[in-house]
This record gives sequence, C-alpha cells and structure tokens, in this order.
Amino acid sequence: MAGLDAFGTQLQRGDGGSPESFTAIANATNITPPALERETMDVTTHGSPDQWREYLGGLKDGGEVSVDINYDPRVHDVLVGDLDDPNPRNYKVVWPGTLGSWSFTAILKGFEPEAPHDDKLAASLTYQVSGKPTLTPGA
Repeated sequence: MAGLDAFGTQLQRGDGGSPESFTAIANATNITPPALERETMDVTTHGSPDQWREYLGGLKDGGEVSVDINYDPRVHDVLVGDLDDPNPRNYKVVWPGTLGSWSFTAILKGFEPEAPHDDKLAASLTYQVSGKPTLTPGA
C-alpha cells in the first residue's frame, strides 16, 4: 500500500459532560497530531564499552497538536475562550473512515488569527498535550 488519504480527518473537542460528547473543530484545513517525544539520560562512564555513549530513556512528553482553520469569529469564539481555562480539556484526532482515533487532554496555548488583504480569514491553534495520549486502532 502506498499510503492513506487524510481527507476527512477531524480534531474534536470534548464538552466536559458526563458522558462526554465531542464536536469537530469546524473548517480545519491542516491537523498535526501529537508529536511524541522522550528525553534520554546520558549514562556514559569511563568504562563504557568501546567508548560508545550509553543512554537510558527518561520522561515522555505528548508534545503539541496544531490545527489550521478557516476562521469564522461567529463559530470559533468558544475556542478563543479556551485560552482562559487553565485546566486541560479532552480532545480526539479522528482518522478518516474506520482508521481509529487518538485521544488526549490538552491546553490551548496559542490562537493566532490572520486577516490578509488578499486571502481568507484563517487561524492557527496550538495545544500542549498533558499526560499520555491514547491510540484507539480502527478496523
């Protein structure tokens, strides 16, 4: 297989209810899912075999999620309000069709609208993932 079509991928925002329901962030044009990272600790000593550095795995980080949108202030006002909330909210990246999803909690840390004279209203949103993302494989 050469690849999978990303068209139809959604970034969904949880409502915090019980049971929680999710709503797609409208007019998304580009979604970058969590960028997972792991720190490493250098444990090299004078006795390390053949003078090769040695490492241990350290803390893991869920990284950031970004989404670009065709910005509509009437629709996206709730997202701007998320900047005031210091607590993580639940989100999901839902892959197209039956490919599954990636759930995580995150804090909106950046909202950058733009209004060029020769193009559409747009905005870039950046979320900081808090804790471990959960991958739910599809069929």
